Amino acid sequence: MSAGTGGWELPISEGELSRLTRDLDEAHREYLPLMHAAATDLGEELRDTRSAQPGPASRRRFLLGAGGVAAALTLAACSSSGTKNAVGVGASSSTSPSGSSGSVYTGDLQVVALATALENQAVGAYTATLAAAKAGKLGTVPPAVGTFATTAMAQHADHAKAWNAVLTGAGKPAITGVPLSNQSATLKALGAATTVGDVAKLALELENQAAQTYLFAAYNVSSAGGIATAASIAPVEAMHAAILNFVLGQYPVPDDFLPVDKAASPTLLTV
Repeated sequence: MSAGTGGWELPISEGELSRLTRDLDEAHREYLPLMHAAATDLGEELRDTRSAQPGPASRRRFLLGAGGVAAALTLAACSSSGTKNAVGVGASSSTSPSGSSGSVYTGDLQVVALATALENQAVGAYTATLAAAKAGKLGTVPPAVGTFATTAMAQHADHAKAWNAVLTGAGKPAITGVPLSNQSATLKALGAATTVGDVAKLALELENQAAQTYLFAAYNVSSAGGIATAASIAPVEAMHAAILNFVLGQYPVPDDFLPVDKAASPTLLTV
């Protein structure tokens, strides 16, 4: 184990963390073609106003056929009920997607915009973490931790790019920043972090938020392409969370049913 400052140390070996990161990268590469194909289908669906809208039962069947079994199993294996919510995650997660009067994103496009903003938020968090580590603000940072953060950051950027392609393909503006009402709290928490353990806890909150949001979206959006895109990304987000649990010394306890209490609501969007 590698020692840090403030009493923090990496609970697993760097070799173990490196192996988990390699497995994560392989999984991401495996799901990447499905993600791009699903995002393309979603864009076409949203452009075709004559497309039939599947009901709840057919959406569930499509989820299972689009990799949902893998998503459900991976997500269930990665939950952690002990994570403290410090950045406003999960507010009003039971709210179904709906257009707000002042938003350019409505219906399923509002969910796409939310997903893009969440991915951008994660990219920013990992970017800030790497910068803080380089500046020596987090104490001793094991190289394997930096590799994981770099890998996760790149994967979130891939996800954001896929979602933004759907938005621009539908004639809507891309999400280039983090238009979320909890962003100021996230930045404040990042600025207060002094160890790798601190930023790992925050990153775990964001990863759980993203994974549960995709699970929630898969059962609430109306388009088959949206379901498939969410189902193709969710397992990778869940793997991020599982690895962060190991980094924090918390074994990812399996749950029979993944909750969605940490899922982000479209009401978090500020655009």
